[in-house]
Amino acid sequence: MSQLIDVVKQFTQLDPALMAKRLARPGSNPRVIIDTDTANEIDDQYALAWALLSPERLILEGVTAVPFSFAHHQDDLIKSVAILRNGGPKDAVEEKFMGGLGGWAQRIIDADRKAEDVLFVSAEEGAELSFQEIVRVFEKCGVDANRKVFRGAAGYLQNFDTPIETDSSRFIIEQARRREDGPVYILGMGALTNIASALLVAPDIIDNIVVVWTASFPSYAPFCNRPSLNLVQDPLASQLLFECGVPHVYLPGYHVGQQLRISYPEMEQFVKGQGAIGDYLWHLYTHNPLHEMFAIVNQKTKSWVIWDIINVAWLFDEGYVSTHMTTSPRLNDALFWETDETRHGMLEAFDLDRDKIFEDFYRALAKAP
Repeated sequence: MSQLIDVVKQFTQLDPALMAKRLARPGSNPRVIIDTDTANEIDDQYALAWALLSPERLILEGVTAVPFSFAHHQDDLIKSVAILRNGGPKDAVEEKFMGGLGGWAQRIIDADRKAEDVLFVSAEEGAELSFQEIVRVFEKCGVDANRKVFRGAAGYLQNFDTPIETDSSRFIIEQARRREDGPVYILGMGALTNIASALLVAPDIIDNIVVVWTASFPSYAPFCNRPSLNLVQDPLASQLLFECGVPHVYLPGYHVGQQLRISYPEMEQFVKGQGAIGDYLWHLYTHNPLHEMFAIVNQKTKSWVIWDIINVAWLFDEGYVSTHMTTSPRLNDALFWETDETRHGMLEAFDLDRDKIFEDFYRALAKAP
């Protein structure tokens, strides 16, 4: 944290009036970059498709690929399965490792599988898979991906002195410096490595971007944020976002974005058959890679959270996501929030209208080629 305090000194604190302007509702056709770990599971594809099928509602400058990996859970999952197989209580596993590993470990046991056999991709593999998946969604939506999709970081920040410069971070800087065209809204749907790297290389862009990020618990929650994949993969990048003073719309995943569940019957009625992208989203839903990883069975009776459409929902309609102004918390090294009313402002979501969001998404999908 001491190194972060030194790094933050290079960022100019925004005038409160400019901060308020940046955190107000976007104007018509805002400039947008989507920063996404699209191959991580199935939700990013829905969000990206909604944006691509709605060209009248935004100017999509480009899409940047984000690394992802669940490998940080591997050792703890193996230990959790061993504890449960030896008669240890699930509560003890949750307390020791957090992150829902008790339920995951138990499902591995129930399926008569070995934790050692669960496949985990590396961050580098995840970054390339994300890039390829973004291109695939463009194709399924009938949109040209040429010069619109950029490879991102192949790993995570190791320190604040060494940002990871990539096509994605350079693209973010380039777009942010187009000040005559107005601010660019960066819809963050994964780890913050690309965005943090751009900020570290070019602190001057802080006045012309708005980071709209979904992850973790509300800033007033007393829980450790380790269970959040978007936050825990790159803790340094996550800390920088809350510390540097960049205009930030924070969309908590737990309790807020988590409401965005869709069921098998809804998918079958409103998504399947809606063009090539609808059929592809149906395929993803019925062949969800996380079902295999997390040993989830009987999918027809279960819903699935389409987390990341909350970013697009906030952008498209002020009635879809309820927000309030607060102050940016500090994310400490143990990944708990520390609140301080003297810090810079932040816009944070506290609720959403699940039905209106999905109804809007279905209307966009009905236009798919």
